[in-house]
Amino acid sequence: MSRIPLSNIGRSPMERLMGHAPHILAPWVQLEEAFFGSTTFPAELLEQVRRTLAFSTGCRYCQAKAGPAASTHSDPKVAVAVELARLFALDHRAIDDAALAPFRTKFSAAELAELLAFMGFTWAGGTFGAVLGLQPRQAYESSCSVEEPGNRTDCP
Repeated sequence: MSRIPLSNIGRSPMERLMGHAPHILAPWVQLEEAFFGSTTFPAELLEQVRRTLAFSTGCRYCQAKAGPAASTHSDPKVAVAVELARLFALDHRAIDDAALAPFRTKFSAAELAELLAFMGFTWAGGTFGAVLGLQPRQAYESSCSVEEPGNRTDCP
């Protein structure tokens, strides 16, 4: 189990850990919804980026959600985004002008801003989960229904 108990606030184990700070959870969920509700990138691109980063943060929950990123991508833009995610995971501080140059030919400035913001958000969530020892969803399912939204009294 995680290093702190899950709260009764949130829809998933990740949200229920963050639910100890509801004033943080609410805008966190809004930002996640903004990323996945945006029409800038297809859901598959965001998911492949998320999977790429999950295996670098050490968050077992994040890794178990869907496994590693696919090794090949039929959409060249997904392949390029995954490559940028790999660089981000390896050492985001090493992404300088020269490292970013090839990505500027594939993405607009607005797309790069949104994509890198998504990577930072995903990285933050993964490190949060890793530090707190967040386990795959199945580890929590025996104690309560994690799909039920809002405050609950049936969960530890």
